[in-house]
Amino acid sequence: MKTLYLIVPFAPLLGALLAGLFGRQIGRTLSHVVTIAGVGVSLIASLVVLQDVLAGNTFNGSLYTWALIENITFEVGFQIDTLTATMMCVVTSVSLMVHIYTIGYMQDDPGYQRFFAYISLFTFSMLMLVMSNNFLQLFFGWEAVGLVSYLLIGFWYQRPTAIYANLKAFLVNRVGDLGFLLGIGLVLTWFGSLNYAEVFRAAPELAGKTINPLGMGEWSLLTVTCICLFIGAMGKSAQFPLHVWLPDSMEGPTPISALIHAATMVTAGIFMVARMSPLFEMSETALSFVMVIGAITALFMGFLGIVQNDIKRVVAYSTLSQLGYMTVALGASAYSVAIFHLMTHAFFKALLFLAAGSVIIGMHHDQDIRNMGGLRKYMPITWITSLLGSLALIGTPLFSGFYSKDMIIEAVRSSNLAGAGFASFAVLAGVFVTAFYSFRMYFLVFHGKERFDTSGAAHGHGHGSDAHGHDAKAHGAKAHDAKAHDDHGHDNHGHEHGHGGLPHESPWVITLPLVLLAIPSVLIGAFTIGPMLFGDVFKGVIFVDPSHGAMAELAKHFHGAGALALHAFQTLPFWLAVAGVVAAYYCYLVNPALPEAIRRRFAAVHTLLENKYYLDRFNEIVFAGGARLLGGGLWKVGDQSIIDGAAVNGSARLVGWFAQLLRTVQSGYIYHYAIAMIVGVALFVWWFVPMLKR
Repeated sequence: MKTLYLIVPFAPLLGALLAGLFGRQIGRTLSHVVTIAGVGVSLIASLVVLQDVLAGNTFNGSLYTWALIENITFEVGFQIDTLTATMMCVVTSVSLMVHIYTIGYMQDDPGYQRFFAYISLFTFSMLMLVMSNNFLQLFFGWEAVGLVSYLLIGFWYQRPTAIYANLKAFLVNRVGDLGFLLGIGLVLTWFGSLNYAEVFRAAPELAGKTINPLGMGEWSLLTVTCICLFIGAMGKSAQFPLHVWLPDSMEGPTPISALIHAATMVTAGIFMVARMSPLFEMSETALSFVMVIGAITALFMGFLGIVQNDIKRVVAYSTLSQLGYMTVALGASAYSVAIFHLMTHAFFKALLFLAAGSVIIGMHHDQDIRNMGGLRKYMPITWITSLLGSLALIGTPLFSGFYSKDMIIEAVRSSNLAGAGFASFAVLAGVFVTAFYSFRMYFLVFHGKERFDTSGAAHGHGHGSDAHGHDAKAHGAKAHDAKAHDDHGHDNHGHEHGHGGLPHESPWVITLPLVLLAIPSVLIGAFTIGPMLFGDVFKGVIFVDPSHGAMAELAKHFHGAGALALHAFQTLPFWLAVAGVVAAYYCYLVNPALPEAIRRRFAAVHTLLENKYYLDRFNEIVFAGGARLLGGGLWKVGDQSIIDGAAVNGSARLVGWFAQLLRTVQSGYIYHYAIAMIVGVALFVWWFVPMLKR
């Protein structure tokens, strides 16, 4: 099986190398063939591995020793168990759908081969991350997905907003990665190993160990280590306050938005914490910290989705909120529920992103939902798949999102950790918020009055992140160069205003992935909830301390997927979701003047949400401005005054002054030199003679 394990990550890598290095030679068609084939082979191999693992065959071993320093081994190795195999299947299946979708979406982009190389490399990086059996390889995959995301978010590098977005993502993730690196450093220092199994075995012996990192009192070693590791997860999985990069990542093409937000990168932090459950379970402080951060993200990022008008940004804030739900589950010690929601979310969120891209194509690259409406009759496949994805997102009974989301709510309610009360309120309130913003977008896009120009002009008020690089004639639109100012204050260069007539359904390479993703979005939750949460799938892989009884409490009340769905109609989350849908229907179809009246009445709140709680502004003033102020101070005081002024120029002036002094006695007259000699001898005698008398 080792060969099969190697095939899983290296098949996408081979495709990425062929498309990236030889793309011009092999052409566009062969570039997408080799990359899709690589990911397809990886998916098949992952499914075989999953079947083998479920049969009881696991693997944990080294493949290559990179370095040996004293008694510490730095190696490349795989840990293949049910958690790894689940992640492998999720990553490769969603990635395959994105690859197929990209054929239609990027068909006329000049960077076609480069894009396929990047997304295959992204898949390889994520697979290396989830398959690792040690912190060194985990960090390699962690940084690799960050690097490739930087390249993909800024794929259209001619656009200043894209460059701003990928730099922002890169820098914010470096903040989280600093914490992650400190956590790994603590592990290496105190545990003496980077291998997961060895670290987990040694953890109980260090449970009571304290350290004094800042000279301000003793802190639990495991608490500090877990919080540092989680700070890394806050960056990668976009948790408050390190979430600010994720909405701006919409500057990248839609396929990569789906890949980043559904199955790769943002799920890396969730996976990492689940993998580190033997460490986190020994620190209730760390678990409470995780839970509260997740609760803040789940609720307050959902609020921001309500005021967005860019179709992709609505889905992006939905991702932030759902990542918060997963993080809350981790903090409640319901690790298997977090992974379960990660899996279901991967399918319906990829579906929603790709459906948004289909709408963008159909609307000739207009992304503003205020310019849409009534698309149901023009784009029937996109409409029905979007509806299924939205129903899964809001937790409609029998849909996959219902099972995972409902289990998170119940797990938090059963938790006895500090912060569980606030987290329970946040995830419950988030149900209404999620339903409202999801169906606000759905109704504005697919129902109601047609707000686009039926004479053939689709006005470009959207963010424009998917306009660049497309030959709009391929979609029945004629591109012309324009500069538009969007609702977020960014200048859009090359935004395409369609003049291709009415909206239209996308080609089959776009709609086929939508249909294939819709199937697991509806069905996979019911089929997998029993074995994943209450069976032996994660037995021996995820560790839960007996004192944290959330999962045990859930198991008492679980009587099958069907019974859970029937019981849901009597629960508060279901009626909150219904209320959110009804409120969106009334506000945007029955009485469309009401939202504007509410906006005027609560202008201050709307302004706060429009400005995303002013966190970007705060970061620009405090952190970016503070860094510039510090740099300016170091430049003026340290460089100009001390180094240049005192050290360099000061030493030159001192030498000049001393030379000037010597110049006065170097007159060239012999009698001057004779007098100097006499004075010198007199001084010498005056100093030396008394010494002889002693």
